[in-house]
Amino acid sequence: VLQTEPGRQCAVERLLGGGGQGEVHQAQVDGQPFALKWYFPQQATPEQRGLLEDLVRRGAPTPKFLWPLELVADPQQRTFGYLMPLREARFKGIVDMMKRRAEPSFRALCTAGYELADSYLQLHAKGLCYRDISFGNVFLDPDTGEVRICDNDNVAVTGTAAGGVLGTPRFMAPEIVRGEAQPSTETDLFSLAVLLFYVFALHHPLEGSRESEIHCFDLPAMNRLYGFDPLFIFDPDDDSNRPVLGYHDNAIIYWGVYPQFLRDLFTRAFTNGLRDPQNGRVRESEWRKAFVQLRDTLVYCGGCGAENFHDAERLRANHPQVCWSCNAVLQLPARLRLGQSVVMLNHDTQLFPHHLGKLYDFSAPVAEISCR
Repeated sequence: VLQTEPGRQCAVERLLGGGGQGEVHQAQVDGQPFALKWYFPQQATPEQRGLLEDLVRRGAPTPKFLWPLELVADPQQRTFGYLMPLREARFKGIVDMMKRRAEPSFRALCTAGYELADSYLQLHAKGLCYRDISFGNVFLDPDTGEVRICDNDNVAVTGTAAGGVLGTPRFMAPEIVRGEAQPSTETDLFSLAVLLFYVFALHHPLEGSRESEIHCFDLPAMNRLYGFDPLFIFDPDDDSNRPVLGYHDNAIIYWGVYPQFLRDLFTRAFTNGLRDPQNGRVRESEWRKAFVQLRDTLVYCGGCGAENFHDAERLRANHPQVCWSCNAVLQLPARLRLGQSVVMLNHDTQLFPHHLGKLYDFSAPVAEISCR
């Protein structure tokens, strides 16, 4: 039995997992379940302790973050830990999606994209940077798209995080890979774009034919691919890194599923965003708006029932939309314009305060389609 620094008893129950910094256990405090991260002695530095104390004082930007709640003391004073909310079993990792152990609907993915963008927007608005955005610390409910963000003990005030955590390979901004920058809000924006591309395409945005030609995927090869010579697999001006059929099929298939406005955002994130970290990256507010719009464009195939997305650009160009799953021509339902929103009226469409002017309020539906 350990003791929290406010003086409550903490009973450690079972090991949940571990990593480079320490182990995570399930624990009970006052009859309530928590997760307890316990640091290895070599990681329990005064700097880490000071960082945690600051995070506990600040509190979570939103409930989506499994945020440090209070410190836990080691009676022998060799190390320390902290309590955070326990992640529910319904939340699955991006790796579960890639291995088909979890298969969320497109509606759930749109919700997850919105919640991720909104959560990091709230974090950055407080002057904080996450430093290590990757699919290893993000979980989603495949049924609803609700997200949880863990491993928040490395969050720091942007611009003050010299040394320490730089990020996860494949997610770090090119300027960090090149050794030219420290983690900041701008580098978080690049990592967020990579994470979102993984969520929606189940693939890395820079891994195309160049990656498939690498025979020894060592550090110099990784530095070139992700830092010194990065190239978006769908760069409109350079096709030398296109995804390879039979090897990068997820990227090829999913890229054609989404409307042009979302493809344009990803293209900007990995063209201008690669070259101009200060001004070229897609902001969290832009992602948030795009994923709400994407969810409103969902339509169902009358043939196979698969979810598709209405693409206004294709309609304007007189290109018939076909189902990505069965190639049947899509019969579009009625559409409803509410201010800046255009909502496809499917059998399960719901309207929220967001659609009536109270932006990004999805707390409870205010109207729904009735098929009676």
